[in-house]
This record gives sequence, C-alpha cells and structure tokens, in this order.
Amino acid sequence: MFTGIIETLGRVVKIQNDKGNTHFTIQTDITNELKVDQSVAHNGVCLTVVEITDDTYVVTAIKETLDKTNLGTLSENDLVNIERAMKLGDRLDGHIVQGHVDQTAICTQVSENDGSWFYTFEYSAEANNITIEKGSITVNGVSLTVVDSEKNQFSVAIIPYTYEHTGFSRFKKGTIVNLEFDVIGKYVARLQGY
Repeated sequence: MFTGIIETLGRVVKIQNDKGNTHFTIQTDITNELKVDQSVAHNGVCLTVVEITDDTYVVTAIKETLDKTNLGTLSENDLVNIERAMKLGDRLDGHIVQGHVDQTAICTQVSENDGSWFYTFEYSAEANNITIEKGSITVNGVSLTVVDSEKNQFSVAIIPYTYEHTGFSRFKKGTIVNLEFDVIGKYVARLQGY
C-alpha cells in the first residue's frame, strides 16, 4: 500500500530487456535505505527491488506491466516518481494507493494559473473507469484531487511544491501517464454494473 505522496525522484540509469521482461536500474538518494524484496512505486507502479549496488537498485517489469503502464516508454536518464510502501501507524497524507495501475492516459492540456498549474488528461472509456469531482486519482503515483470530471477525461490542479518535486514539471501536451483510479470508487462502480 502507498499514499501517493512522492518521496523523491529516481533517474533511470540502465534498461535491460530479458525475454518479455525489462530490468530498470534506478539511481536515487534513498537507495541506501532500501532492501532486496521491498516494494517501491515507480510512477505509481509497484515493483520489487531485486538487486542493490551502491546508489542504484534494480526492479523488473513483466510484459503485462509494460503493456498497461508508461514504463515501456522510459529511456535512460528519464526521471520517475518514487515512493516506498507506507508504514502501519503513519499518517495517510494522500489516499489509499495500491500501486496497481489501471490504465494510461494522455495529457491534453497544461495551463498555468497565477502560481498553480492545471492539467487535463484523457483516457480510454473502454475499461469503464470513472472519476468524480473532488474524488481521488493517482497520476504517475501522485495522489491528487479531481477538479473537473467528464466521461473519459478529468483535470487536476497542481500546487508549486508538487510541480517542483514530482515529474509534473516535465508534463506537456502528449505526455503519457499512468492512472490508478480510487480503489473504493472501483468497487462501487463494479457493484453498480459499470
């Protein structure tokens, strides 16, 4: 379980394909605090640490993960949002995030508004995922509140801190992002037949 509150950014230093899997070597300022077999979210995708060397660690994504997320579009030197799993007893500052990406979306609009930023994302309606105004959404692992919600599109507002300390400062029209919809909303939608 995660909260959607990003701890740091990680730099992809190596990408190695191995049959249908891809191994990502990540460099972060928290590598020395990690351990093998630990779950870490990368752009909101929960992956297991399989190796640690100095200031880098390795995680592996299987074909299913690569097909459903934006991890397959990463290149060496790209930055990813990093969050370690939450500890029991800590404050839940974001919302309940599983690290299981539901689908990707494309950024269709970015606008600055007097010190904050508005981003609009469009996603395929085929998966029957929904957002609601003032509901929770996770974009590349960042816990956010939906500002405007339509059938297969929503907007979020970003404060300067989030803009500066996550990957949002590099988003532009056409950027592909990972989405994890609110887990409670997914269950309610399923019960309602969506």
